[in-house]
Amino acid sequence: MPDDTSPQPPVRWGILGTGKIAQRFVTGLRAVDDAEVVAVGSRSEETARRFADTWDIPRAHGDYADLAADTGVDVVYVATPHNVHHRATLMCLEAGRHVLCEKPLAVNAAEAAEMVDAAKRRGRFLMEGMWTRFAPAMAEVRKLLADGAIGEVRMVTATIGGRMDYDPQGRLFAPELAGGALLDVGVYPVAFASMFLGEFTGIQAQAHKAPTGVDAQVAMSVTGRNGVLGVLGCSIEAPIPRRADIVGTGGSIALTDWFCPTGFVLRRAGAEPEEFSFPHRANGFEYEVMEVHRRLREQALESPLMPWAESLRIAEALDAVRADIGVTYPGEGG
Repeated sequence: MPDDTSPQPPVRWGILGTGKIAQRFVTGLRAVDDAEVVAVGSRSEETARRFADTWDIPRAHGDYADLAADTGVDVVYVATPHNVHHRATLMCLEAGRHVLCEKPLAVNAAEAAEMVDAAKRRGRFLMEGMWTRFAPAMAEVRKLLADGAIGEVRMVTATIGGRMDYDPQGRLFAPELAGGALLDVGVYPVAFASMFLGEFTGIQAQAHKAPTGVDAQVAMSVTGRNGVLGVLGCSIEAPIPRRADIVGTGGSIALTDWFCPTGFVLRRAGAEPEEFSFPHRANGFEYEVMEVHRRLREQALESPLMPWAESLRIAEALDAVRADIGVTYPGEGG
């Protein structure tokens, strides 16, 4: 009988997409000892080969379907623009691959539900790549809240944004590519609030739109269980500070770069501030890779830190925000 303490064989990864997020993901993945990138897929052979050569990846596929069909791949990281997440994930699941799909899981809740149903039917692991959930600093925040360090949580605030060059054909501004601030960066504050508020009982939003009709800036107010409030904001037209605060009846927790934090400040009523530091091993992507490995070896189909039900709730919340601000994408109706 094999020794249970013997080293596990590496988990073999395929990368679907070759943009900046794929490059950052591979950097984080290579900090994980039992991870191996064995293949990459792109829309062209040339792009796939260039990425493979840059990152010393053995196999390059010039078609997404060829990567999905690669039986030497255990799990695929879907790193495409948002509008391709649904199709690419379904393709990989149907071919028998496990999938880590970059956030947002899908363009809307209907697509997300189809992806979850496919994972259930095929018995494959599926997780939304919401790296915030897996950062060690965030694990410590959750522990402190569970221990009552700041009393009862009453309000959560989170903002994120940057000034992006306007390009009507680019992925951030083109409706056909599911552009806009909300799906690109706004998903972070929505998911952050959901982590602490649970299911939203109310959502209100206002937006400033780009000339293409997508949201360039969004302000959101959400209500959660027990009347906890969330004040959230995102932008692709202004450098909004990347700050989040969790405020309770007995103190607060303040985070900068909170979407993948390396630390935070805890303020308890009547006490000096306490600083916590959790430097990344690489760039933060390594922790979601480690979570995927952990769940695959348990033969689980989803992660308790980012379960399917949570991804579906977030997708529904994003749909509600877009309905409130009047943003739809081609094919959705309006």
